[in-house]
Amino acid sequence: MKRISVFVISGLILVQGFISAQQRSWSLEECIKYAIDNNIQIKQQVLQTRYQKNALDLARLKLLPTLNGQATHNYSFGRALDETTYQFTEQENVQSNNFYLGGSLNIFNGLQNLNSIKKNRYELLASDEDLKNIQDNVALNVALGYLQVLLNKELVSATAGQLDITKQQIEKTKKMVDAGSVPRGNLLQIEAQAAQEELQLISIKNQLDISVLNLTQLLELKSPEGFDIVTPDIHVDTNTIITGNINEIYEAALMTRPEIKSSEYRLTSSEYDLKIAQGGRSPRLSMNHSFSTGYSSIRQRILGIDPVTGPIYGKYNFADQLNDNINYGVGFSLSIPILNGWQVNKNISNTRIAIENSEYTLEGAKKQLYKNIQQAYADAVAALKKYSASIKAVTSMEESFRYTEQRFNVGMITPFDYNSAKTQLLNAQSDLAQSKYEFIFKTKVLDFYKGVPIKLDNTINF
Repeated sequence: MKRISVFVISGLILVQGFISAQQRSWSLEECIKYAIDNNIQIKQQVLQTRYQKNALDLARLKLLPTLNGQATHNYSFGRALDETTYQFTEQENVQSNNFYLGGSLNIFNGLQNLNSIKKNRYELLASDEDLKNIQDNVALNVALGYLQVLLNKELVSATAGQLDITKQQIEKTKKMVDAGSVPRGNLLQIEAQAAQEELQLISIKNQLDISVLNLTQLLELKSPEGFDIVTPDIHVDTNTIITGNINEIYEAALMTRPEIKSSEYRLTSSEYDLKIAQGGRSPRLSMNHSFSTGYSSIRQRILGIDPVTGPIYGKYNFADQLNDNINYGVGFSLSIPILNGWQVNKNISNTRIAIENSEYTLEGAKKQLYKNIQQAYADAVAALKKYSASIKAVTSMEESFRYTEQRFNVGMITPFDYNSAKTQLLNAQSDLAQSKYEFIFKTKVLDFYKGVPIKLDNTINF
C-alpha cells in the first residue's frame, strides 16, 4: 500500500512538472532557440550540409589507390586440359579455383582530384552559410511573431481599459437618470457603446489568439494551449538617433551576411569546376597492381622421372597449388586524349558559363542586400517619426478626453460626443502601440544587418 502511494505521488509530481513546463512564459531568446532547434527546413539543411561533408570526404579518398578482390570456384564436365601434361582428358569432372587482388592508382590526371577536393570544400562552406541564413530568417520571423503577440496584448489591455471606463460611466449615468438630471436616452447610448466595445474586445482577443497560434506554429509546437510569452516593460526613447548610415551598414554586412558568403563560396567552387574540366585535356598516368593464384583438381605434380616411361605424376594438393601458382605484377598506363566528340571543350565552355552565372548571382545578392538595408533604414527612420507623432497625438487626445469627460459628467455634452472622443482616444492609443512595436521590429531588422543578435531585454532604450 505504501509503495502504491509512493508511485501515485511521484506520478502527480511529474504531471504537475509537465503542466508547469507547458504554462511557463517564453522569452524571445527562448522562442528563437526552440524554433531553430525544431524547424524542419533547418533540419533539412543540416542534412544537406552532412551530404556535402560526405562529398568532400569522397573527393579526398579518391587520392587513395583502389584495391578489389575476386574469388571463383568452377565446375566443368567432359573434355578438359591438364596443364601439367598438356593432354586432354575425356569425361572428367574438374573443380577449379581462382583468386585475384588488383587495383590502380592515379598518378596524374590533370590535377582533377585535387581540384575536386577544393571544389567540394567550398560547396561545404556554402552549405554552412545557407544553414546560417535559414536560421537568421527563422529568427526574424519568430521576432516578428513575438512582437505581434505583444502588440495584441497591449491592444487587448487598452480596449479592456476603455470598456471599464464605459462601464463606470454607465453606473454614473444610471444615477443621473434616476435623479432626473439626464434623459434615459443618454444611458441607452452609453450602453450601446459598451456593447460595441465588448464586441471590439472580443475581436482583438481573437487576433491575440491567432497571433499566439502563429507563433507556436513557427516554434513547431503541437498546440498553443498553455503557451505564453514574457511581456517586457518596453520603453522607447523618442530622442533616439538611428546610428550609422546605409553605406557603413552595407559594408559591414558584406563581411558577415551568410547569403553573400554563400554566393562567394559557390563562385569559387565554379572556378574549380573550370579547372577540373580543363584537366580533361591532360594525359593520364596511372599505375596498376595485381596478385593472383589458382587451383585445379585435374592438375598433377611430378613426383619423379622413370628412365623408361618418363615423368611420374601424383596428387597436387590445394595449398601447394596456391603457393606455386602465385603471380603478381605492377604496370603503368598512359592515356592521351585526342578526340572524344568535343566533350572536353564543351565541358570547359559550360563551366565558364556557370562561372558567369555565379558572378551574376553574387552581384544580385549584393544588390538585394543593399536594397534590404536601404528599406530597413528608411523603415526604421519612418517608424521612429511615426512613434514620436503618435505619442504627441495620444497626449493631446488624453487631455481632450479628460476635458470631454468632465463636461459629460455635468451634462454639457451628449453621449454621442463623449463616445466619439473616447473612440478617438482608443484609436490613438492603438496607433501608438502599433507604431511602437513597428519601430522595435524595424530597428531589430537594422541591427540584424549590423550583426547584432536579436534580443529583447525587460527594459529597452533605443
